[in-house]
Amino acid sequence: MNPAKVDRSRLSRLTDLPNIGPSLAQDLTLIGITHPDELTGRDPVDLYERLCEVTGSRQDPCVLDTFMSITDFMDGGEPKVWWAYTEERKRMSQR
Repeated sequence: MNPAKVDRSRLSRLTDLPNIGPSLAQDLTLIGITHPDELTGRDPVDLYERLCEVTGSRQDPCVLDTFMSITDFMDGGEPKVWWAYTEERKRMSQR
């Protein structure tokens, strides 16, 4: 969903999360996430690595940015576009 349209009081489906459409909702389901609440306190890198493992292929780094956006949101952050996390992801990979 477009981050500008997210309503924190209406989070019953994965597609109610910022930046999550049907395709990424399906990817989350593949790794055992079926409800937005299941993302609270989760590590986006772990989620990304699990998706890579389950699918047998390295996912686009933008998927990690998106996972960063939804875990931050579920931990109380504001809904932001996924690319707002790209610089943070790039800094993480330099460590």
